[in-house]
Amino acid sequence: MTWSFTDSAAAFRAAAAGHLAADPARNTAVLTLMDTAALLGWWAEADGRVTGVLAVAPPGVPAFGAVPEEAARALARGGLPGGAEPAEVRGETAAVEAYAEATGRPWAPTVRMRLFRLGEPVPPDPAPEGRARVADETDVPLVAAWTRDFAAAIGDEPAEDYTGFVTERISEGRLLLWEGPDGRPVSMAAVSRAIEGQARVHLVHTPPAERRRGYAAGVTDAVGRAALDGGVAQVLLFTDLANPTSNALYRRLGYRPVTDHLGVRFTG
Repeated sequence: MTWSFTDSAAAFRAAAAGHLAADPARNTAVLTLMDTAALLGWWAEADGRVTGVLAVAPPGVPAFGAVPEEAARALARGGLPGGAEPAEVRGETAAVEAYAEATGRPWAPTVRMRLFRLGEPVPPDPAPEGRARVADETDVPLVAAWTRDFAAAIGDEPAEDYTGFVTERISEGRLLLWEGPDGRPVSMAAVSRAIEGQARVHLVHTPPAERRRGYAAGVTDAVGRAALDGGVAQVLLFTDLANPTSNALYRRLGYRPVTDHLGVRFTG
């Protein structure tokens, strides 16, 4: 039983294809990162079966997919190629805790998340006023500004310019806006590209002045249905467990828990 590593997405796919395809929901973070990751790894059992995967994305943060606790502990003991000790690690709670404890280094949680999967979509009740529409190129400045606000709200360091980031999503028809009763955009949500039949809802944001009117529920319901109508088999999203409002909202819309995730930072 051992970890193997590569910087080639093609080699990683060839080695771990079966494991990735068997549970794309639990492997969603690795599937999303694998084409841009600096390092990819897979854990093989004695019989050669791959049962764990990870991706190390800039700036050097390992993200676990579905990984056995034994594999996480082995990684902590053996380390990553080059001997680097990551300052942070993310993934399913059990694997991250096993890894962190096996390092012997002091650590503290940075975020606790829950992964949800959309079952049968349930429309918001009561239905919000307005309608959803696909964003277009004229919306880029507004959406870029909202994305910066979104990043700050979730505790990330906002980038200087999100124009390219949002233009990609808008040009591919993956970002929806909710228009209020007066026709103004009041909320947004996007969905990732489909990989292995799964896609993730993200960038769910409503400016503070427009909240408590159900707009986020409306646009989230719309973007999830659009993904399903487009042929995606599984629509996923992450929520912050510290935000009971969003967790309750997504359950009302038909999302069901898959697994809990944890991010930790090493403090020593």
